[in-house]
Amino acid sequence: MSDKMRPIAFDKLMNWALNEYAQQKSIFGVAKVFRHKPDDKKLPIFKERLEAPFGPAAGPHTQLAQNIIAAYAAGSRFFELKTVQKMDGEELSACVAKPCITAADECYNCEWSTELTVPQAFDEYVKAWFACKLLAKELDLGDPDGFVFNMSVGYDLEGIKTPKIDAYIEGMKDAGNTEVFQACKKWALANVRRFAKVDAAYIEAVSPRVSDSITLSTLHGCPPQEIERIATYLITEKNLNTYIKCNPTLLGYEFARKTLDDLGFDYIVFDDHHFKEDLQFSDAVPMFHRLTALTQARGLEFGVKLTNTFPVEVSAGELPSEEMYMSGRSLYPLTISLAKKIAKEFDGKLRISYSGGADLHNIEKLFACGIWPITLATTLLKPGGYERIYQMAEALLNCGDQPFSGVNVAAVSDFAEDALGDPYYRKPIKPLPSRKMARKVPLVDCFEAPCRDGCPISQDIPAYLRLAGEGNYLEALRVITERNPLPFITGTICPHHCADKCTRNFYEESVRIRDVKLEAAKAAYADLMKELKKP
Repeated sequence: MSDKMRPIAFDKLMNWALNEYAQQKSIFGVAKVFRHKPDDKKLPIFKERLEAPFGPAAGPHTQLAQNIIAAYAAGSRFFELKTVQKMDGEELSACVAKPCITAADECYNCEWSTELTVPQAFDEYVKAWFACKLLAKELDLGDPDGFVFNMSVGYDLEGIKTPKIDAYIEGMKDAGNTEVFQACKKWALANVRRFAKVDAAYIEAVSPRVSDSITLSTLHGCPPQEIERIATYLITEKNLNTYIKCNPTLLGYEFARKTLDDLGFDYIVFDDHHFKEDLQFSDAVPMFHRLTALTQARGLEFGVKLTNTFPVEVSAGELPSEEMYMSGRSLYPLTISLAKKIAKEFDGKLRISYSGGADLHNIEKLFACGIWPITLATTLLKPGGYERIYQMAEALLNCGDQPFSGVNVAAVSDFAEDALGDPYYRKPIKPLPSRKMARKVPLVDCFEAPCRDGCPISQDIPAYLRLAGEGNYLEALRVITERNPLPFITGTICPHHCADKCTRNFYEESVRIRDVKLEAAKAAYADLMKELKKP
């Protein structure tokens, strides 16, 4: 697989999405397409509306248009777009070691902002915006105005003021006269006959205002005065709803070290230099008060994004770099602890957007205590990928229509304490079985489900799990009995070595393969016997 990102032209994106859906009912591989009903509740934010308060974080899932479209199809409705900065394209790519992400358990990365050029990134975001508007209407995915794009920029004021970044920000605020927006509209109008529910009037009315909000990302060691200058510029000069992304180093070295040690992540190596060089809590609090007053005077929203990734040393050759950035479940106890600290300091009045270790296990709790929007990265790099979004969309369906009214300090405090004792966030003492296969796979057509390799009779486990999940138990049992004549017995007392190889069996619960086998046998045994008795 190439490490180069190659944007796809809008006409090819739309042809791909429409043809794939017509033939397979999927969109860019997302087979479980989530739909909101017209009367579903919507949350107000930035003078816009959200059908669901979550989506992908600024990272690998918001760089290319097709990734954003796939996340939307799966149920995401808030998109924190990949960070842009003055250094881009080949210049930045040359500075990023590859591979730059690994997510076996906790996730590590050594990449920064988008490796596209800033104009290319802009084009990707506008294409995704226009495509989601068209697909929402045509495929009844939900309210075409029920999702929000959030810009992300870094890393210094001088860079943000450059013509390149300024043009990006202004274009995202109003893309109407840009070449890419006009090209998207032109294609849609020229192909209006391909749509059943989208007409020319709808296409002409697609809003060119892609984003009026921004998340500021700063490098470790950025002085507090520079952070405040950038935020002030974005608020006063660019008139943007503004969030500042905070680093987990605000917690202090001793707390972070003890927390990770107590949870079994004592092998993660870091010293205290970032804690000393980064923004200090004593500087952050008065700054956030000043910026809150500044935005309120202009009818804008201000908040903090918790948290950025956590800088650690490359100690076991995880990535080809000297330093890397940790995220995922090991980051959750730190991030929720910082949310507790900030919520207490501001009596719940400061808005918190959340990212550190968010997943299905905690997303409902986060929203229930007033922390939203919530963005995801590591969980989408796990087996299942974008289709994990569907479960979260189900969990947060119709979650409310009230504006942000504060963070529940007591609830956040409870969740922070719970995280320190929750086995889900604790590294197992005993290493889990390896999911790797001993045999060599071919160079191409090499996909093989590890669970099938772990089965002594090499049953087609993915096939019967899929069929059983669809409720087609008879066909699932047919697949099982091709190799296994004893589904009741092996569905009860099988040693279940397939689960040892399950790709979800790292820190999550593996798929209950044996139970599904027994379920299929119980549900379809009589029907299968009738088939076999037929002459």
